[in-house]
Amino acid sequence: MNTVTALQNSDSIAIGGFDGMHIGHQHLFNALGEHGTIVVIETGYANLTPQKERENFSHYPIMYISLDDIRHLDGESFISLLKERFPKLSKIVVGYDFHFGKNRKYSYADLKTLFDGEVVVIDEVSHKGDSVHSHKIRAKLQIGDIKGANAFLGHNYTLRGVLVQGQGIGKKELVATINIEASGFLTPKEGVYVSLTRIDEEEHYHPSVSFVGHRVTTDGSFAVESHILDGEVFCKEKASISFIDFIRNNEKFETLEELKKAIRKDIAIASRELKLLQL
Repeated sequence: MNTVTALQNSDSIAIGGFDGMHIGHQHLFNALGEHGTIVVIETGYANLTPQKERENFSHYPIMYISLDDIRHLDGESFISLLKERFPKLSKIVVGYDFHFGKNRKYSYADLKTLFDGEVVVIDEVSHKGDSVHSHKIRAKLQIGDIKGANAFLGHNYTLRGVLVQGQGIGKKELVATINIEASGFLTPKEGVYVSLTRIDEEEHYHPSVSFVGHRVTTDGSFAVESHILDGEVFCKEKASISFIDFIRNNEKFETLEELKKAIRKDIAIASRELKLLQL
């Protein structure tokens, strides 16, 4: 079934920004029926799952609506738009903090009044007593709390990008790395990470150690790079780096030899942790 047909046949929709597709969002998706669709209100500020990255985290079709195209609508016009897009619509799923219409005037309470079908409101979702929100995930990533961010996400935070040329000394002087440009994504705190890296269209991820930040010991340029631990691989076009844990802060070393020693320690730490995860 193609996307257009799926949308035409959808009888339930979940509406929201859904940046991150985190565990709170998944509660909304779980309330959809077999013929459900996710409706993303795209603000242009999504950086956990920018553009169509959200499609990696749900089997439901996704329709994108620009906030600029609907922010002027009153409540009735918004509902009319949804019914026009989804002729069979009988259920709308939203979060407890959902607002819509001009100046965010309308809430889920208004939705229940304006819509003649079922309205399901999902309460706030918490993890270990802490409410789950995209802005909290961003904050965790910016301090290097990868495990905390991943717990809120329900999956490993992942940067996807196109292959770019590195500085040229890694393979010769240090270790071989795959360098990507992860345009649109929020990059986590500068430093070194335990990671898993997917190359091109491969289905599996390679154990890896990754670096995000400015190469302060060498040319000072910003890089997102990954060293594969289970043997050298050839990357043609793109790669995905999934972050598992934070190892250390970005540091400046006086010599390449000191940097090389630090990288060896990083590799040992990453190897041990990834082996434990496989048990």
